[in-house]
Amino acid sequence: MSLLSQKFKFLRKKNVSPSGHQITEDGGREWENFYRDRWSYDKVVRTTHGVNCTGSCSWNIYVKNGVVAWENQATDYPETPDDMPDYEPRGCPRGATFSWYLYSPLRVKYPYVRGELAELWREAKKHAKNPIEAWKSIVEDPEKAKKYKSARGMGGFVRSTWDEATEITAASLLYTAKTYGPDRNAGFSVIPAMSMLSYAAGARFLNLMGGSPLSFYDWYADLPPSSPQVWGEQTDTPESGDWYNAGYIMTWGSNVPLTRTPDAHFLTEVRYKGTKVVSVSPDYAESTTSSDAWLNVKAGTDAALAMAMGHVILKEYYIDKETPYFKEYAKEFTDMPFLVRVEDINGTVQPGRFLNAKDLGRQEEGADFQMVLIDELTNEIVVPNGTMGERHTNPQKWNLRLENRDTGAKIDPRLSVFDQREDVTVVKLPYFGDEEHEGVIERAIPTIT
Repeated sequence: MSLLSQKFKFLRKKNVSPSGHQITEDGGREWENFYRDRWSYDKVVRTTHGVNCTGSCSWNIYVKNGVVAWENQATDYPETPDDMPDYEPRGCPRGATFSWYLYSPLRVKYPYVRGELAELWREAKKHAKNPIEAWKSIVEDPEKAKKYKSARGMGGFVRSTWDEATEITAASLLYTAKTYGPDRNAGFSVIPAMSMLSYAAGARFLNLMGGSPLSFYDWYADLPPSSPQVWGEQTDTPESGDWYNAGYIMTWGSNVPLTRTPDAHFLTEVRYKGTKVVSVSPDYAESTTSSDAWLNVKAGTDAALAMAMGHVILKEYYIDKETPYFKEYAKEFTDMPFLVRVEDINGTVQPGRFLNAKDLGRQEEGADFQMVLIDELTNEIVVPNGTMGERHTNPQKWNLRLENRDTGAKIDPRLSVFDQREDVTVVKLPYFGDEEHEGVIERAIPTIT
């Protein structure tokens, strides 16, 4: 049989209907085997997916010949009470197609370096006596530094080796530590929820070399740091099902349908109970579609919006009309009572950091992290329970009871020194409202010495 005829051997005469629209053929059902094999498997593995979501949905992974064949949601979560929706089904299309990422030709499996930097580095290594000198010859040369820095954000990565990638990293860290000090090296690891080993390795490395390990919050933008800083606990401490008990919800810095996909139904379902949902977002995001009102803030101005809200709260519930609930809450659960230093910084008087016990002459371990306040009952500066300095050095005092840390006596934190002020100090504050003030405004604040 010729090669040409072999190409057409699959063609054979069929019984065609008079209209030419149908073909009748007798045969078996072997063609169904393709579909049967598609869904066959050897074993089932229980896991979850890390697709930039903290949902941690439970999935059954069906494996055949050591390869993920397909995935399906697990449906054995505990039932919820009758007065709230179920958690199931938990999962999303990103999870259902996660195996595509595993075997995708686009999956990153090797280290890559920006092409411009790789070229400069390989050339510098030929002439420098060691890797630190090679890095120095690049970053201290204005033209070379500009060449690779100006290429950021433009792609252009080339495949490297682990030895080369780690050598560049080590050389840059050591150069920075040698030139500017180890505390000028800042970095972060992956979030602990993804891999505790990876997170601990990176954070510990920076700690041991004297660097500054940043919080993963600094890049994990849908869980902003303001909540744990103010309330002292993780942003989403209440489980998502608790959204169903809320009467008013603001989605701000959290695009729930995208980053909390399996829990987003609670946000939608609670609106049937009359709960109002407000979306604060510069774009018409997924979370905005589930809201009753949209605060369309200009990108970069949400901090000003938050400060304006805080201003209204303080003015209406504290300055103009003191509200007992607000005062007691502020005393017990916020850092409002802590004293703040007023410092001369670069020739201008500015509010500085919190005053601490070490500033007052105390030398015990953790004193520089023991913030202080004025006790209304004794008119003395005291260290209360629960400051950062007690977390590891004196854990039995790691609580929010309003007590003097040293004596155990009850305290009543003072929220303002306005009536007891000894002086009024004019301080300068950053201002971004207009160009007339050149980025700075002056304000008079009550102070004591």
